[in-house]
Amino acid sequence: MGSAQEREELVESLDRRRFLLRRTVHGLTDEEAARRTTVSELTLGGLIKHVASVEARWARFVTGGAEAMRGGEEDWAGQFRMAEGETLEGLLAAYEEVGRATDELLRGLPDLDLAHPLPPAPWFEPGARWSARQVVLHLIAETAQHTGHADIIRESLDGVRATG
Repeated sequence: MGSAQEREELVESLDRRRFLLRRTVHGLTDEEAARRTTVSELTLGGLIKHVASVEARWARFVTGGAEAMRGGEEDWAGQFRMAEGETLEGLLAAYEEVGRATDELLRGLPDLDLAHPLPPAPWFEPGARWSARQVVLHLIAETAQHTGHADIIRESLDGVRATG
């Protein structure tokens, strides 16, 4: 079922990863956040946008299963870069709102063991199920991984090592 302490520890761990990701864009202009600095298509603003989208999708999974995750994949590559008219401030505000909603969801769940079948995908074992707990652990790992990407991009941009 998961204790209140476990919930808080999971929420705090995820929030710490969010903080580190946000730190990688501290002090940047919209132009800098949208700039590619490596051979990858990734940009700092795009990573913020992507992680927010992924977190929102997995939060929907926690309450509604794989069917609730659908939508928003029309332009997969577009979620990794800033679109015309998007601002870093706007992307960060959206990410903070997603984080607040996820934290509220996790704190209010009656049971962290609540599980749903995963969507069909080559990287998931057929028939596998994930609990809310597993989703949070995945979000922590996903956010940490993309924070590492963001740190490399930021260092390539202006020499700043935001997380280390």
